[in-house]
Amino acid sequence: MPELPDLTVYLDALERRVLGQPLEGIRLASVSLLRSVDPPLSAFTGKRVVAFRRIGKRLVFGFEADLFLVLHLMIAGRLRWKERGARPPGRIGHAAFDFPNGTLILTEASAKKRASLYAVRGEAGLAAHDPGGIEVLGADLAAFAAALRRENHTLKRALTDPRLLAGIGNAYSDEILHRARLSPVALTQRLGEEEMTRLFAATQETLRLWTERLRAQTGDAFPEKVTAFRPEMAVHGRYREPCPTCGAPVQRIVHAENETNYCARCQTGGKLLADRALSRLLKEDWPRTLEELEERRGGAAQAHASRER
Repeated sequence: MPELPDLTVYLDALERRVLGQPLEGIRLASVSLLRSVDPPLSAFTGKRVVAFRRIGKRLVFGFEADLFLVLHLMIAGRLRWKERGARPPGRIGHAAFDFPNGTLILTEASAKKRASLYAVRGEAGLAAHDPGGIEVLGADLAAFAAALRRENHTLKRALTDPRLLAGIGNAYSDEILHRARLSPVALTQRLGEEEMTRLFAATQETLRLWTERLRAQTGDAFPEKVTAFRPEMAVHGRYREPCPTCGAPVQRIVHAENETNYCARCQTGGKLLADRALSRLLKEDWPRTLEELEERRGGAAQAHASRER
């Protein structure tokens, strides 16, 4: 799912191309995309784009006459900038937004069509789409700590809860926790002041670092390779690869559609966090430490080599 750094770069590119331009029309290719009925999309035809903003993980297009389009890309939604009048690609195309100088295409490469578009009238209507999370880059330590300690959750869950913090998802939460040297299952209300300060700094540093890194990679082009998996990442999507800090293999916890990646040596004092599915399967045989896991893998490799001989 595109998160704060990715969405910021999208907004940069959109501002350069369509700010001040009139919307010539919207062509919907998927009936599941539009989730509102008032105002109608026809009300936007001919209206100029006057502002862009982000609400959490939602992109907001501001138009004349106090009208807004609120776009949530969800996991697989992506934007493409094409020549004027370009058609949305068949199976994955959702919509086309036509402007005098080009067409913005919305795609979603997933069987589960989750992306959404809302047409909204007025600031009061727009506020209804705000989950309430604070913007970390504009917050101080006290506000950040208050938001996280409002409820007692694991750090992984708290960082990705849009009611608490805005714009952070699965990928950057992994990177933040690695930078902060904190376990993803540590509880928010048990964090000491030094740990909270470290987490706050890591959150701001990670989001700023990746925003500037993606801006540099994109330049003046339109961002085409928006992905949650990047080779420069420390732990996210790098299961079994070496941690760039200590060299230990990156570990993971798999739950439903999400995967949490972490370094046991840097973040949990060498303790392996039990994955639910594997814990149920292995029960008391679940390795407790990184060293025990590596010993088992080494023994399994030797056994396999002996069978091969």
